[in-house]
Amino acid sequence: IWWLDPELTYGNAKPFVFTQGHSVCNRSFFPCFDTPAVKCTYSATVKAPAGIQVLMSATQSTYLEEEGVYQFYMEYPVPAYLVALVAGDLIHADIGPRSRVWAEPCLLPTAISKLSGMVERWLSAAESLYGPYIWGRYDIVFLPPSFPIVAMENPCLTFIISSILESDEFLIIDVIHEVAHSWFGNAVTNATWEEMWLSEGLATYAQRRITTETYGAAFTCLETAFRLDALHRQMKLLGEDNPVSKLQVKLEPGVNPSNLMNLFTYEKGYCFVYYLSQLCGDPRHFDSFLRAYIEKYKFTSVVAQDLLDSFLNYFPELKEQCVESKAGLEFERWLNATGPPLAEPDLSQGSSLTRPVENLFKLWTTEPLDSAAAASSADLTKWRTFQTVLFLDRLLDGSPLPHAVIKKLSECYSSQLDSMNAEIRIRWLQIVVRNDYYPDLYKVRRFLENQMSRMYTIPLYEDLCTGTLKSFALEIFYQTQNQLHPNLRKTIQQILSQGLNPLPAIDTTAVTTDTPAMVLEDKVSEATNGAISLRDVNVSA
Repeated sequence: IWWLDPELTYGNAKPFVFTQGHSVCNRSFFPCFDTPAVKCTYSATVKAPAGIQVLMSATQSTYLEEEGVYQFYMEYPVPAYLVALVAGDLIHADIGPRSRVWAEPCLLPTAISKLSGMVERWLSAAESLYGPYIWGRYDIVFLPPSFPIVAMENPCLTFIISSILESDEFLIIDVIHEVAHSWFGNAVTNATWEEMWLSEGLATYAQRRITTETYGAAFTCLETAFRLDALHRQMKLLGEDNPVSKLQVKLEPGVNPSNLMNLFTYEKGYCFVYYLSQLCGDPRHFDSFLRAYIEKYKFTSVVAQDLLDSFLNYFPELKEQCVESKAGLEFERWLNATGPPLAEPDLSQGSSLTRPVENLFKLWTTEPLDSAAAASSADLTKWRTFQTVLFLDRLLDGSPLPHAVIKKLSECYSSQLDSMNAEIRIRWLQIVVRNDYYPDLYKVRRFLENQMSRMYTIPLYEDLCTGTLKSFALEIFYQTQNQLHPNLRKTIQQILSQGLNPLPAIDTTAVTTDTPAMVLEDKVSEATNGAISLRDVNVSA
């Protein structure tokens, strides 16, 4: 349960509270069987002060104004982690026949402009693929930047971090991913957290089927190429024999399942589901199977064998061919082998969007540098966001770059990138930091002074502290710590304390905004790994 003072909201007017149950946190919210194997309906009564709007992930709600009491009822069985509550200075607007957005008053116009009419389009596309949307309403609430992940698929009420509103293409993908969870994850749920890919891999596959239907194959292939790049980057960092790269991960006692949320869950899971769809010959045949799978198992929890047995029974000709035992691509190997996916999708339909990225990257990284040719070969202002972030991610992978290259990159692109969205700007600023490019460091400071979300602060602090700029990072943190949620502040303190002598904790309860004080933990959390930037692992639940 996250309690926010008014200063941690956009409007700075009223306190705010939200819950985040995924994956085993709702045991601190209410007594429950906190496992995805158990589902039940629920009802709730919530009393709140006047002027505070309360919402829950429920199919029915009423409000008794004279008593200040909200009543909620979820008529369909859900696992404990999907019970969610949010309360604060929230107002709404309808954006479709069964959808509305909720946000703080200062954010609502932006949310309306980005999503009006869009959600119904995505829901209709999903229904055409996977059958009726069973939850009634699909509403969205935009949360303050303290929300610890990008988005959460709470039924009837998707939670999304407000910071993503400025990045249109990321917003589209994130909402469609949560829409897909209405079928895969919410209706049919993984029975154990060791098989989280059953929700995330299938939802990612469904998300890309929806985007193909609504935005075309080229866009879907571009987004997939961007994510698979990130998967291989994470693989290099973790090592190919790391057990967390398995689809069936073994949960050791005392390990929080959320610690196993990584790109393998999503992208390796997606690749396996895509491989299954290719065995059918036509993705529409696989869509038909998934409709039957949802109809058979909705409102229950399943294990991988349920999915795979259903698949082989639905396609008896594939069962006769023993596709589950095909050499090198055995289903068992997909589930339990470490390392990269055994097969990846053909992304050639996205070449019109990915080839310009590859060409530009090659021009900037081929020696000797022909800066004139590189600078004139592409206009980033006309690129899609996913093209630009794919290009910048590849430059990041190649950093540190020769000084002459980073200098010319800055001359060509820095002012253009200043006016682009935060997903693009943070990548350019990481390039600045990893290359110790001092002329643009003031932009790093300016960015961090205006960001309060985990996804736009942690990657930069990790990079600053990995290199020679830790004192610069400390200085910025002194100035901005009071605008950060205590949980985020603690994470940054752990990053900053790595490599330093342990310092006693300082009581910050009396610290004011003009008192540059900082807490450094005596012991760095073992979960903190500066080598793996959240840029690579920050994904929607």
